[in-house]
Amino acid sequence: MFIHNFDPVLIDLYFVEVRWYSLAYIFGILVGWIYAKKIIKRLKTNNSLNYLKIEDFDDFIPYLVIGIILGGRFGYVLIYNFDYYIKNLHEIFYIWNGGMSFHGGLVGIIIATIVFTSIRKIYTFVYLDIISCVTPIGLFLGRISNFINGELYGKTTTLPWGVIFPNAGVFARHPSQIYEAILEGLLLFIILNFLAFRRKLIFKKGLISIYFLFFYSIFRFFSETFREPDEQLGYLIYSFTMGQLLSLIMILIGVVIYCRIK
Repeated sequence: MFIHNFDPVLIDLYFVEVRWYSLAYIFGILVGWIYAKKIIKRLKTNNSLNYLKIEDFDDFIPYLVIGIILGGRFGYVLIYNFDYYIKNLHEIFYIWNGGMSFHGGLVGIIIATIVFTSIRKIYTFVYLDIISCVTPIGLFLGRISNFINGELYGKTTTLPWGVIFPNAGVFARHPSQIYEAILEGLLLFIILNFLAFRRKLIFKKGLISIYFLFFYSIFRFFSETFREPDEQLGYLIYSFTMGQLLSLIMILIGVVIYCRIK
């Protein structure tokens, strides 16, 4: 049994706070950026995608950051807490108070990628496949920061690795954030990069993007069975959480894209 006592603020300089959650975003983007450029170098060598340029991907990063922030924030507002923010419109822009949606961020990334690749005349699925290979890095760091923040905790449990979160009462709970970090971060990273490079799936086909939608959704659906539903939403259709319903939709979209590619 473990008692959670982590401070979500890493450094408090009085006039500014450095939070673990912010660092997760920063390092997730930086590490993903570095790894993505290694992927591009490898693709240029092995798959004859000579039109790919490191400089293009460097220019793409601002688009990616904007897509993540706007998509993640507006996704959370519209999907998870619309009733609150429609009455407090000014707080929509208070992103430092928390409230980001992965699925909203995903939509933002896709839109940003479509816009950028259209401008540079690059096949969109190439960039989406590259992003799919590196995204689990950010997901892993994000879920670890969720654990440090003591948020998105799991249901009560008697298992020896249960964690007592101060904001969730005196009973031990599943560290669902850690489950998600392992599944959606570490395991997803291994699977996608194995398929991409050991199985040599051609990036321009978009298959890596489809596998990302498929495996992420499965892992998210499974891990949410251990997690408390969002307080403002609770359980929805057939006792599914919002995250589980969105995961089912992602699987369906992946199947549709796969059929169109085939």
